[in-house]
Amino acid sequence: MFLLSNLVLALARLVNLVLIAYMWIVIARAIVSWVSPDPYNPIVRFLYRVTEPVLRPIRHRLPTVGMGLDLSPLVVILAIYFLQWFLVESLRDLAVSLR
Repeated sequence: MFLLSNLVLALARLVNLVLIAYMWIVIARAIVSWVSPDPYNPIVRFLYRVTEPVLRPIRHRLPTVGMGLDLSPLVVILAIYFLQWFLVESLRDLAVSLR
């Protein structure tokens, strides 16, 4: 059981790390969208390619606020926080209960 507990704890840490990394990618995408980036820049292309599949469905369901303000990155960041509080903590609790 100790081995299974360590596996679940490692999975919780990995999920947390992926969520943190994706949150920073979404933040970088939001900051880049404030300026007029070169669409052929490899970093800009990466940011758009990685975030657009998540942001697009949210953007279509949210009303635009004010002067076309896009709140979809904020919704994604809140969802990431929810997943950290719920999923990662649940995995950690499961790991502790398996010991």
